[in-house]
Amino acid sequence: MGVELVTFGCRLNIVESEAIERQARAAGLSDVAVINTCAVTAEAVRQAGQAIRRLAREKPERPIVVTGCAAQIEPQRFAAMPEVARVLGNAEKLDVASWQALASSNSLRAASPNDDAASKIVVGDIMLARESAPQRTQALGQHTRGFLQVQNGCDHRCTFCVIPLGRGNARSAPIAEVVAQARRLVEDGASEIVLTGVDLTSYGREHPGTPTLGALVGAILAALPELKRLRLSSLDAVEVDDELRALIANEARLMPHLHLSLQSGDDLVLKRMKRRHSRAEAVNFCREMRALRPDIVFGADLIAGFPTEDEAMFSRTLALIDECGLSYVHGFPFSARPGTPAARMPQVALGEIKERAARLREAAEAAHTRHLSARIGRPLSVLTERGDTGRAEDFTLVRFGHGVAPGQILPVTAHAQAGKSLLAA
Repeated sequence: MGVELVTFGCRLNIVESEAIERQARAAGLSDVAVINTCAVTAEAVRQAGQAIRRLAREKPERPIVVTGCAAQIEPQRFAAMPEVARVLGNAEKLDVASWQALASSNSLRAASPNDDAASKIVVGDIMLARESAPQRTQALGQHTRGFLQVQNGCDHRCTFCVIPLGRGNARSAPIAEVVAQARRLVEDGASEIVLTGVDLTSYGREHPGTPTLGALVGAILAALPELKRLRLSSLDAVEVDDELRALIANEARLMPHLHLSLQSGDDLVLKRMKRRHSRAEAVNFCREMRALRPDIVFGADLIAGFPTEDEAMFSRTLALIDECGLSYVHGFPFSARPGTPAARMPQVALGEIKERAARLREAAEAAHTRHLSARIGRPLSVLTERGDTGRAEDFTLVRFGHGVAPGQILPVTAHAQAGKSLLAA
């Protein structure tokens, strides 16, 4: 018997799920299932409901705890499910006292149809959260790289995004605490650390002196010369500070792979989304970074079918893939989220959204194929993972034709492409 975690959504949730498991076990809980939900799309919320019902069928006597962004935003929805024993908010899920209370009171049991839904809810006002403690994954063992959460929440209010309602306002972990956690990951054997956050480029604004993400990255690299690789998760291009630009240009240990939150390639759609960049700024940023670091590659999030989007607007989003030279594209069909301004805008027909999303995925696959083809026969430095695979510095997935131990950095040359990966001898 143990703690079974089912995690939906972003890398941040993955990091937090490991923290939840550690805290629940330390509190003495066992034979409990925890669903860490995502609220980005209606489909993610639907899948969480499916997982809850499946787990209840598999072990009816086991209590189910639901947490995460969807639980924070819609606690009554999950509390009303007869399978759910408890609903914890996003702040509560990372508070060891929450798990200790469930264990010490011996109150956590499998849900009963007679349970009062309101009594299941332990969800506070996330907008009152003011601090963020760095959370980390274990380095080796479950992962070959370490993930380190350094920031949470978001002060921006993009019209399509429900995440501020689930995560609260932006807040960051102090540099000294982040460096200490990064050191623990390196001591545990991590060759690569990935910094994560909801709005990573807003790092540090609430701290004295307003340190930037560049200052944090520089502090980690200076304090840990033995760290071989440092990687950044999703960035807002217009918020990349000068110190970070200089590190991207000159620090080989900072990986040449940036994932950008672009969302659209049309200026009017970007304005209606309340994004903070224009199409030209996105294109110029990629051009400037490529001039500073010729081996850099870019990924991006793009949405198809945002309200009021017409075919010409969508075509500019498709064209952005080539103009920015994107190698990794996460294409999403627009999903109206309750409580957001975009849900009240004139909607694109569902059939058109699906059709545009399919074309977006097709263009993304073509771009990634070009990326892979250009790397055949070129030397790559690959951090090996489980399953005889690994990631190059630019995040290219490489598969080996023989067994390799995870956690090594190997020089390889790929000789062929296989699906979304390269093959190395």
